[in-house]
Amino acid sequence: MFEQVLEAIAKSDPIIIHRHATPDGDCLGAQIGLKHLIRENYPGKRVFAVGDPAERYGFMADSEMDAVPDEAYTSALAVILDTSSPQLISDQRFRAAALTVRIDHHLFLDKIADIEAVDPSFESCCGLIAQMALEAGWKMPLISAESLFTGMVTDSGRFRYDSTSARTFALASFLMRQPIDTGRVYRSLYTVDLETAKLRARFVQKIRLTPRGVAYIYTTREEIAEIKTDLFSISRGMVSLMNDLKNVDIWVNFTESPDGVLCELRSSRYNINPIAVKYGGGGHKKASGATVRDREEAMRMLADLDRLSEENE
Repeated sequence: MFEQVLEAIAKSDPIIIHRHATPDGDCLGAQIGLKHLIRENYPGKRVFAVGDPAERYGFMADSEMDAVPDEAYTSALAVILDTSSPQLISDQRFRAAALTVRIDHHLFLDKIADIEAVDPSFESCCGLIAQMALEAGWKMPLISAESLFTGMVTDSGRFRYDSTSARTFALASFLMRQPIDTGRVYRSLYTVDLETAKLRARFVQKIRLTPRGVAYIYTTREEIAEIKTDLFSISRGMVSLMNDLKNVDIWVNFTESPDGVLCELRSSRYNINPIAVKYGGGGHKKASGATVRDREEAMRMLADLDRLSEENE
């Protein structure tokens, strides 16, 4: 699967690595990991990472993005990571690159790059990068190992999600041949201060159920302004509060933003991806996202999820 990708990397200079906007641990870990893998195994190549700020994942080494001039794209390879749709890519200048490559583990929607390496059976994009490094026989620097391990941890839900497989653990073992400080990784990801704990308690009180048992949280822009925290911490951060509710198989977090209502859809049993795609989003069978225009459209999505729950009773 990686032959064309590796060939493109070998012959290209510069290489500019993109990923989706509002980064999570997986896309940022894949971006940092690949950047340093290429630098380690192709000394002298110019390799850059671009995109919006790392925000809560700023604890990751080399998470500050590079400044790349427009003219660099004329001869560049643009590598797109962890992205199923072109409009989700942070820094749209990838379109100006001489050659584009995508490495992704989301369900395939459309071809968006010249060379595609897409495999939804992987729990994370970091897992894909680790597999590519293993097959290529690349030397693995510590910064890459730790970044890729961090992304595998976050996208597998600490190795709990059913996308986790024997391959997941084999690749984690491969990465841990480097002296990764796993304690630091887990503390950085999951330790919270008292104010964050209080905020989570506040959002637990906001959980509601539809007639068919779909759990949801809806947060308005006014509430966000009052809370004074970033959108990611609410949209991605609070959806997990509903992960382990008894008798709840589908849950969704709605968060109003300047661009519309951010929708994070999850399920422990059912394929909710077609509903996300219906509303312009995408992702995985049991974890998808979309952005809709307003609350009215968000409630239509919720009704669709409620019907899905009813159909599977």
